[in-house]
Amino acid sequence: VPLAAGMLQPLHMEELSSAPAAQYLLPILEEGPSAEPPDPKKCSPREYLEFYIFPVLLPGLAALLHEAEKEKCFEGKRNKFIASDFLTEWLYNRNPKRKDESFTELFSIPFVKDWLKDHPRPPIPLSLLISEEEASRLIQSFWRGYRVRCDREIQELRQWQKKLREERHINKVVKEFWTKQEAK
Repeated sequence: VPLAAGMLQPLHMEELSSAPAAQYLLPILEEGPSAEPPDPKKCSPREYLEFYIFPVLLPGLAALLHEAEKEKCFEGKRNKFIASDFLTEWLYNRNPKRKDESFTELFSIPFVKDWLKDHPRPPIPLSLLISEEEASRLIQSFWRGYRVRCDREIQELRQWQKKLREERHINKVVKEFWTKQEAK
């Protein structure tokens, strides 16, 4: 398969925003010519790419773009979608050597487990994990709590509780309680 036959034409952003995404599907390379594929150890880099890499990678990249569109990655600057994770999982599960095995989640793939043992990921920020509705509820509940705590009567109650805790040495009593519990 000549590389030029499978090449993508450059797309302009105006075209992408004005037409449905299905119109811009990546072309799938045709099956190789009737001749047998070249020997992977002796062929040129171009032949290796055309016969062994692109037929596997291009459908994966097309699936990646569809998933990114589903996750609304093109709408904002930040999102929780990690393209390399998706592509790793997609390629691993579509490996011809694994065709009889069941679907494997990314974090269950053996080499991913090994990598993450030595290179743990930072936690994903809460702002990426919750929806806008959940975020607005959290902000509103914090604001309502703040407004209530600013009330004069509530301030008096909080001051009284603080004074009571100090007078009765509540921290010391709690510490002694847990020491006794741990000794049991």
